[in-house]
Amino acid sequence: MKVLLQADVESLGQAGEIVNVSDGYARNFLIPRKLAVIADEKNLRVFEHLKRQTEEKIKKIKKQAESLAEKLSNLTLTITAKAGEEGKLFGSITSINIAEELKKQGFDIDRKKIVLEQPLKMLGDYEVKIKLEGNVSANLKLSIVKEDER
Repeated sequence: MKVLLQADVESLGQAGEIVNVSDGYARNFLIPRKLAVIADEKNLRVFEHLKRQTEEKIKKIKKQAESLAEKLSNLTLTITAKAGEEGKLFGSITSINIAEELKKQGFDIDRKKIVLEQPLKMLGDYEVKIKLEGNVSANLKLSIVKEDER
């Protein structure tokens, strides 16, 4: 019996493939668990339609992410922090601080998407990588300046 796999099945194939399996395996295992459907014309048309919709959705998300990446790459973010004489911060700047500052600028970016190897502990200019949807990333220019003590 020919079936269209709806999910990856180990030692059988990937989702979207048409494979030939025994009738019992298809009726008793694959179809009841919704891992596959019978490969007839109707199911093939439905699958192709869903595949096209998914591809269009992915393209749209990637285009939005590329647009956001361009905006972030052109942005220079300035964070003020208390620092000592040699430029060492009292505390550190983390992805949470950067996400809060981006939110003030109108960018709603999750802190988990901001890549910092370690918290920033010195004054200066940095380049921070932000991972966006669809394998798109942006490099944000970050400037940490000393807070005025008044």
